[in-house]
Amino acid sequence: MSVAANIPFIAPNLAGSGLRIGIVMSRFNTPVCEGLRDACVAELKTLGVAEQDMLITTVPGALEIPLVLAAMAESDRFDALIALGAVIRGETYHFELVANESGAGVSRIGLDYGIVVANAILTTENDEQAEVRVLEKGTDAARVAVETANLLKALQV
Repeated sequence: MSVAANIPFIAPNLAGSGLRIGIVMSRFNTPVCEGLRDACVAELKTLGVAEQDMLITTVPGALEIPLVLAAMAESDRFDALIALGAVIRGETYHFELVANESGAGVSRIGLDYGIVVANAILTTENDEQAEVRVLEKGTDAARVAVETANLLKALQV
């Protein structure tokens, strides 16, 4: 007999039907970001999220993502948000600044507004590493958004 046999348990729920999802995508490193978007949207549809329950917006770069996420969170129109972007190392310190600040901003939105924000902003050394991670990370973002939105709803009951 399991030690936790009598403890209530909320099972993972990947049913996306009825969930409203907001997506913010950076246009910097466009081919990578569009690949993330396509993988994410395909998985959201597979999980049952209807196209009319998704909204995709774009911003110039990763640093602008948190601001738009905040506006979406404030609108109270979404059950979950997804951040899509790619920060690829260059020859300057700018990579560290953008990677750290965008990541911190995305995390803060979730905590400040009590909404799940799936962070699929890739931070890689080169284009090849980003391209390899596009499908997995885009798919993961959709699954994280749906599962965590359902968990938050279950905890409100």
